Amino acid sequence: MKKVLLCILVSAILGCSGGDGEKKSYKFTTGPQGGAWYPLGGAIKSLVESANPNLSIRVIPGGGVGNVKALHSGQASIALAGNISTMDGILGRDPFKEKMQGICNIATLYQQYFQVITLSESNITAANDIKGKVLATQPKGTTGEAVTNHLLLAHGMDFDSPSSVNIGSYTDSVTLMKDGNADVFTLATTIPSGAVMDLASARNIRVMPISNEGLGEMKKLNPGYEKGFIPKGTYPGQDTDVPTVIYLTHLAARCDVDDVVVTQLLESISNGNQELISITSALKNLTIEKMAMDLGIPMHQAARRWFEEKGVL
Repeated sequence: MKKVLLCILVSAILGCSGGDGEKKSYKFTTGPQGGAWYPLGGAIKSLVESANPNLSIRVIPGGGVGNVKALHSGQASIALAGNISTMDGILGRDPFKEKMQGICNIATLYQQYFQVITLSESNITAANDIKGKVLATQPKGTTGEAVTNHLLLAHGMDFDSPSSVNIGSYTDSVTLMKDGNADVFTLATTIPSGAVMDLASARNIRVMPISNEGLGEMKKLNPGYEKGFIPKGTYPGQDTDVPTVIYLTHLAARCDVDDVVVTQLLESISNGNQELISITSALKNLTIEKMAMDLGIPMHQAARRWFEEKGVL
């Protein structure tokens, strides 16, 4: 009887296998392979499982828009997401067809940069020049594709405006650019991007600026966009700061995910920040205060309690 009662208690917190030793597993959807989110998810998984052997985290590739949908549908319990996509989902704005429910914020992590990369010899110097050119970007369901769509809409275009649009991984896009089969490559990730550095090792590149007017139109489509700069020297041959659109990466979860999982995620990120920095340098200035930033997204009850105990809420 005591064993049964203990199993019931453990099940309420972690899940119980009924004695066969099976761990309670949680799906953690991240980003496309070749981007920053996928390896970051793997590093967080390792930290969590090392600290709590009763938890098993399964990292799967994904994308910003698709991750929000996965949380809503229950196909994932934890996700990395962009605040812009999460807010679009919660409010039911395009590209979402309905309001995404049951999604809570756990922690703000770092800035993401929308990057529009062309070859130096091209005549693409502003967004309007993309019309009639060959565009390479990420699959539908990724943040990169969603922000690219907003860039085009903000300048009176859509995905029919380029002469063609190639959808694929970062690696696919870089190959197209290297071979001269694409004119412009868009992506949304940290800086410097490994994919862009790969391209710059073979071809002379240009980072295309986004004007204040363009940003203003994009903010009408999603108020979560902010102005930022890709600092000079980020990429070879880049001798000026380049204005662009930035947003925030945050860790999200279903609101009904067990409190113990959320608490362990926060403890692992806080205590293992140096290990995470080796994966994503954008985390080098992360503090608990920044993690607790209000994104306008409901905070998971366990996260709120953790931040309150740390004295930052």
